[in-house]
Parts: sequence; structure tokens; C-alpha cells
Amino acid sequence: MIEAFTAAQVRAAEEPLLARGVPLMERAAFALATVVAQDLRRGARGRTPDGAARPRRVTGRRAVLLVGSGNNGGDALFAGAYLARRGVVVEAVCTSEHPHAEGLAALRRAGGRVIDLAAPAGRAPWSHVVATVLSADVVVDGLVGIGATGALRGVAGDLVGALVAERSRRSPGWSGPGSGPWVVAVDAPSGTGVDDGSVPGPVLRADRTVTFGALKPGLLLPPATHLAGAVTLVDVGLEDVGGAAGPRVRRLERADVARLWPVPGPTDQKYTRGVLGVVAGTPTFPGAAVLAVTAAVRAGAGMVRYRGPDDVAHVVVSARPEAVPAEGRVQAWALGSGIPAAEDRPIAREGGGDGGGGRSADAGQHERIRYALAVACGLLSEDVTGPRVPAVVDAGALSLLPDRCPPSVVLTPHAGELATLLSARGEDVDREGVEAEPLRWARRSHDLTGATVLLKGAATVVVGPDGAWSQADGPAWLATAGAGDVLTGLLGALLAAYGERVVQEPGLAAELAAAAATVHGWAGARANPGGPVAALDVAEALPGVVANLLRRG
Repeated sequence: MIEAFTAAQVRAAEEPLLARGVPLMERAAFALATVVAQDLRRGARGRTPDGAARPRRVTGRRAVLLVGSGNNGGDALFAGAYLARRGVVVEAVCTSEHPHAEGLAALRRAGGRVIDLAAPAGRAPWSHVVATVLSADVVVDGLVGIGATGALRGVAGDLVGALVAERSRRSPGWSGPGSGPWVVAVDAPSGTGVDDGSVPGPVLRADRTVTFGALKPGLLLPPATHLAGAVTLVDVGLEDVGGAAGPRVRRLERADVARLWPVPGPTDQKYTRGVLGVVAGTPTFPGAAVLAVTAAVRAGAGMVRYRGPDDVAHVVVSARPEAVPAEGRVQAWALGSGIPAAEDRPIAREGGGDGGGGRSADAGQHERIRYALAVACGLLSEDVTGPRVPAVVDAGALSLLPDRCPPSVVLTPHAGELATLLSARGEDVDREGVEAEPLRWARRSHDLTGATVLLKGAATVVVGPDGAWSQADGPAWLATAGAGDVLTGLLGALLAAYGERVVQEPGLAAELAAAAATVHGWAGARANPGGPVAALDVAEALPGVVANLLRRG
């Protein structure tokens, strides 16, 4: 499992080492120089160093260091000195009046050149500075340290703004590596929120980030994670980072997902493998029901019970004859896909509403959802309904939440839906605000509702009572209609397999939600590698993804 720690936690772990005279900056700078040299050898400007390019000499290649006043600027300067001694032509662009003095002296002794932007009288024209930076083979971004907050300010902000604008002008639509110099960020891309992943101003997108001691949350959290490139963690000898508080953000790896995935044994049967109840779709949107049910079946649910209007049930059973369109006990619910939002209405019996297709927009689905939520949240007597079960709450079902839910209820909104949910609970935030600070608002929605929250996006953020996860495993092609319905069915099947354990172990739902998001992303990539996908293709790819996961572990 990948774990990320706040800047304060990392600094606290550094303090005892610094007090003993451990040369942390020397270790960091040497490692940074080593990584940069490897990247220079592996590739040419305009190509990805991790690609198949022939090894190249570093002698004569050009590196530009972007240097501020913090320790990351010192790391960059000392790394530049190492590179200069290996024959790299190194220039440092200093944006502060107080760059790291020893690092600056080391660079000059090694033959490096310095461009001082902090001295107005000697400042080179912007056009010259921008051209110098963007014509380099590699740029090392050490403008600010991990303690910096907010957007880049002053000369550093002006410089990065000019670089981003010129880079975009030269390559319209640029959104990834392969344009201009290879950019290596020191610890985190300057201008990103180290602890929360926010991006409040211009940031020079990195192709690689070299981070020291421990990963920082902003390297895993959106939107900053999309600006960090490949992340290289360097061990500089920190001990017990985070202490009892633990990491701020986690990310599951393949072995973690394999450990969590339920595998049937010789004594299992369909009921012990997990029965999922699905309330999804209306006569207007029957496809959402098909997608959710298909995903649940293909993910390995022991049984899927579909609850909805008869005409939708006929469509579902035609597509998935394994589905059972009948009432009965379930071990988890998947609720809301393809169902419109609703106003407040009273709790009803399970089969209530317009069961034959009805005239209302929801065709009786709202009342079925209210019943299922009442069971999941323990609002009805267990003598009548049986024990409390976990639930996935998506789309229209989000508008039917009770005031408080247990963490075994997992909400799966996108940013707009989360903004609506929060606004209904008195928070002043819109979709853009959620997208700017997804961890903050996912955590706030967890605090307000008690539920586990899975905020969908290119990087999915999950927040539960035991902390936060961020998974970024799917291709951008996965942003397509119906993909969320597939995730609902997939996660529902996983919750059903664990059943009562999810209710008894408050933090388990979040970990399972992160695992489901990961498998969902892998299925998106497997459905059509490198190209567009349809939601049903993603659902159909699930068995192969799960089999591959369990084989490779």
C-alpha cells in the first residue's frame, strides 16, 4: 500500500535526524541528480525518458534549475553541481533574493551559470529567460519547499505563468509529456497543495517528481496528481513518519486489491457468495439498470436481485438472464443508477409505488430506495427487515438519504452531485469548488452524513472513518455515459460478498470502495487499450481483470 504524509509529519520525522547532523540535503541532492542523469541518458527532449530510446551520454546536455529560497531550491542547486561535474551544462534561474547560499556556491564552483531574476537591475528579459528554460533538455523545479501554501507569488509566479503560457502556445492542447523539456519536480510540483492536492494557480506540469522520505498527499490527490508525472520516492532515512496519526492518504496497490477480492471456496454457494439487491433504472433510463446488474454479475456476485418496474425488469432479464426479478433477502444494496432525484417522501414498503411501470418519473423507484436505505441505515426494526446491510448510493438515490448514515453506506457522487448534496446541507460550494478541493469536500460530506464517500473522477477520492484513499487507475476514456452505473454494480457485488463484516467494521467499506474503483479503472483500460470504451464493454471486461488480478496477486 502506498501511504502519503503531510508536510508537518515529514518535517517532524526529519527533526531528530537533523539534530544528529544527518546530511539529509546531501542525500536528497545526490539522489535527485542520479534520477535526472538517468532520465537524460534514457531519452531525448520531446520523448519520454522511460520509453525505448537508446541510452545517451549526459555530457553536453542542458539542465535548467528553477530555484527559490527553500530547501528544495538547495536540493536543486546541489544536484545541479553534481550534474555539472558530470559534464551537464547547468544554469540556475533564481527567483529569490535568498537562495540556498551553500548550494549556490557549490553550483558555481562546479561551473554552473546563474540567472538572477530577483535583482531587477540585472534581470534578463522575460523572453530570453523563457526561451532559455524551454530550450533545455531537462528542467528541475525547485521553486518552493513543502511548507509553501497557496499559489506561487512574486517572481516565481510570474515565471511559471510565462512558461506555462509559452509552452501552451508552442503546443496547443498540450496535456502531457513529450512537449518541450523534460520537467523534474523536487518533492512536489511548485504551486500545488502539498497536503491537499489543490492547484490554486499556474503550475509547470512535471514529467517526474522526485520526493524525499515519504510521499506527500498532493502527489496522490486530484487535481495535483495529474501534474506530478511519474513519482520516484527516495529513502533518506526517515523513521516512523506520521507516528500514531498514520498517513493522511493511502493508495491501494495490486497486492492490496488481490488481498481484498473475495474468492469462493469449495463449500460456498450463491447465497454465501453475496446476494446483491439492485434498484436502478426507469422506463426512461432502463440502460442504467442493465449496466449495474451486468457489472454485478460479471464481478462475481452470487446472485443479483433486480427490483424495479416490470418493463425495466424485462429488459434486465433479457440482457442478463441470471438476474432474479423478485423480492427476497439481500446482503447489500446498489441504489439509484438511472433514477431521477426526488423530493422528500415517506418511507414505504419494499414493493411500493408504480410497480407495473407507473406514470411518475421514478416509476416507484424512489419508494423502493427509501425502503432499502431504511434497512441499510437501521431505521426499521430488524424483526421485520432482517439485519442491517451495506449499500451503494448513486445518482438519484443521493437525494433520498436520511440525515445520518453508517459508514457501511457508500455514496458515489461525481463532483456536481456532491455539490448538490452539500448545498442541501448548508454548505456553500458548487461543482467547480468540489473539483478544486476534492479531499476537503469528500471529507466534509463524510462528516455531515456519516457515510463513506467515493467521489468519482479521473482520480477517485474515498473518505471513511479510518482515513482517505485516492486511486487513479483508469484511462481518460472512462469518462463516458454509464461508467458510473458499472461502478455501482461492481462495488455492490463487493459489499455483498463481505456482507455483515462491512456493517461490523466501520473502516472496511472505504477500503472496498477504493478496491472497486481500482478494478473499475483496470477494466476501462482492458476494454480497449488506448482507445474509446463503452460502459457495457467495461462491465464485460471485469471477469478478465479479476482473473488476472488473482493470478498475479
